[in-house]
Amino acid sequence: MSEKEVLAQRFEEHRSHLRAVAYRMLGSLSEAEDAVQEAWFKLNRSDVTAVENLGGWLTTVVGRVCLDMLRSRGTRREDPLPEQDGQVRLPDPIISRADGIDPEQEILLADSVGLALMVVLDTLAPAERLAFVLHDLFAVPFDEIAPVLGRSAATTRQLASRARRRVRGATPAPDPDRGRLRAIVDAFLTASRGGDFDALVAVLDPDVVARSDGGALRPSLLRRGAAEVASQAITFARFAEAARAVLVNGVPGVVATAEGRPLSVMAFTIRDGRIIALDILTDPERLARIDLSVLDG
Repeated sequence: MSEKEVLAQRFEEHRSHLRAVAYRMLGSLSEAEDAVQEAWFKLNRSDVTAVENLGGWLTTVVGRVCLDMLRSRGTRREDPLPEQDGQVRLPDPIISRADGIDPEQEILLADSVGLALMVVLDTLAPAERLAFVLHDLFAVPFDEIAPVLGRSAATTRQLASRARRRVRGATPAPDPDRGRLRAIVDAFLTASRGGDFDALVAVLDPDVVARSDGGALRPSLLRRGAAEVASQAITFARFAEAARAVLVNGVPGVVATAEGRPLSVMAFTIRDGRIIALDILTDPERLARIDLSVLDG
């Protein structure tokens, strides 16, 4: 086996891990693949004979690539932060069967990377996001992250700490009982289908937030408060009629389909038995990239 083939084999051993890093950094599955591919190009152009920990080296390379991509987004103003100026931009959801996560998705979804966490990560500044993702989610030491940011280790630690406070304040600890979560989601869908306003309000937190990302062709929606979200749910009850139980980033959610194609993906964030956030993807372009075949078999 040639030296290049050996290097390619070693890279493939780390690919799933690198995709997981890039997905948390970018919130986009396609961009995550691009970032991993760029890391491969950089590896091919580098002399890594003295690198003792190739996985760690590749992780920081992917982090640097993702940091540049995030900063480029801000410069082009193509990717507004969630809820900025009334716009809503949801991260790409990862769809799994309701009875369990596909083995190939397990690394991608490690660390309870629910859609609620991804939404919060999208509100962080690029440097904060890198410091938090690499350190808190992948245990990269601050003195290895600091050179990527061009900051001191102490400043990098502060960036991660600031991000951590925002994440903890906005994302509840995951409930391991999927059955209990599914029952709450089912109660929401039943009430939506039946137009039962009181039953909907009963499963919604008083300060619930509903976000709908329709992409470039459909309006984005942002609703707050149980009464307003319940009214909206009744209006869009047709999605509930076609709902199929799935896991969305490892948490019970639903996909509405028509003729085998996804019409919407609904992700629920639940705390203390009530829905505190409802994230709905209705962007036709991004929905078209979702492979529903993972739900069969």
